[in-house]
Amino acid sequence: MSLIIRLSRQKQPPPPPPLSLHLTLLTRLLSTTTTTTTSSSSKLHSRYSFKPPTSLSPKPQTPNPNPIPKKKLKPQYRPPSSLDRTGLKPIRSELPFDFRYSYTDSSPNVRPIGLREPKYSPFGPGRLDRQWTGVCAPAVDPKALTLEAAEDPKLEEKRKMMRERVQGMPLTESERKILVDKCQRHKTKRQINLGRDGLTHNMLNDIHNNWKHAEAVRIKCLGVPTVDMKNVCTQLEDKTFGKIIHRHGGLLVLYRGRYYHPKKRPVIPLMLWRPHEPVYPRLIKTTIDGLSIEETKEMRKRGLAVPPLTKLAKNGYYGSLVPMVRDAFLSCELVRIDCKGLEKSDYKKIGCKLRDMVPCILVTFEKEQIVVWRGKDYKPIEDGYFLPDRESFDDPDDSSSDGSLVCGEEGHDSVDGTRGQQDFYSGDDEE
Repeated sequence: MSLIIRLSRQKQPPPPPPLSLHLTLLTRLLSTTTTTTTSSSSKLHSRYSFKPPTSLSPKPQTPNPNPIPKKKLKPQYRPPSSLDRTGLKPIRSELPFDFRYSYTDSSPNVRPIGLREPKYSPFGPGRLDRQWTGVCAPAVDPKALTLEAAEDPKLEEKRKMMRERVQGMPLTESERKILVDKCQRHKTKRQINLGRDGLTHNMLNDIHNNWKHAEAVRIKCLGVPTVDMKNVCTQLEDKTFGKIIHRHGGLLVLYRGRYYHPKKRPVIPLMLWRPHEPVYPRLIKTTIDGLSIEETKEMRKRGLAVPPLTKLAKNGYYGSLVPMVRDAFLSCELVRIDCKGLEKSDYKKIGCKLRDMVPCILVTFEKEQIVVWRGKDYKPIEDGYFLPDRESFDDPDDSSSDGSLVCGEEGHDSVDGTRGQQDFYSGDDEE
């Protein structure tokens, strides 16, 4: 027992130093060694002043004989609406026709009686070498002193030559069917919509952009311009130098031509804003020609009480409206067309087209109605020509066709794969 107590009383060994003490001692040792080495090396450098030989000195890098050219930075994007034309020449276009905002809903034969704004060009200041008259930018003879001069007689010949140079030989029936089949709705989504303003100037650029990727493009026409589809087809072919190879109602297929080259497309300057419409004479006067004030008031009351001939759908197809009005005039002298839901400017344009195409006399536009009167000495037009509801364009070499528009067969499908409809009402259910 005493031995155990004696051993327990012996002195215990001291505990090991902490880790922080070891780190402190190591740091002091390294700093001392570094200082000694630096001082010794500095003494050697000052005592002997060693200089490396020329052979060991670093050689200058020789330039690469074939340096990689640096990629040129693209110029900063400038939107087409930029009005800064410093150092740039005006755009020159060789298109042989007057530049208008709409080619189907404006007539060069009707002259305005005034302008709603000064003659600011919608192409932007200094962007076009043609002068804006408030209605159009005419393509006049360069030697003409004023814009009021007569139209250049060579413009019609230039249009004809440009179109023949691009079109080449007419398509055969098999080629036409192949192109029409490619433009069907289940084959391609490429489509241009022609709306209430008709064929606008900027739409020409859209058509040429589509022709870069396809030989033909589908155009869907709805609204006011469809009252006169013959004018729409004529203006499309005249302004684009293309060829309509299929039509079903308001759906057209426009072919670009055999010798069309996208890189040689004509220069089409874009309109940067829509110009204000000029002031034209009133469509409806206070009194109708040949009638007194009381007779005019009585006729307007009777016209609003007549049962409507039809109701126009908004953004519909109105291709059969003129034949319907002509047929209605055979049995009654007043015709009313219900235009509820349409814009006021739209049914006024429709009334103006009816006045020129039927022809008839406008009575009133009150209560969103178009009321027309056939006149006292009305005679039905016997040789009036209208485009049929559907058309095929046969091979001109065929003995049964002369290359003109021929009414298609009843069982022929349209370009969008649907059967033809003889009804006038254009459904809003169309896509």
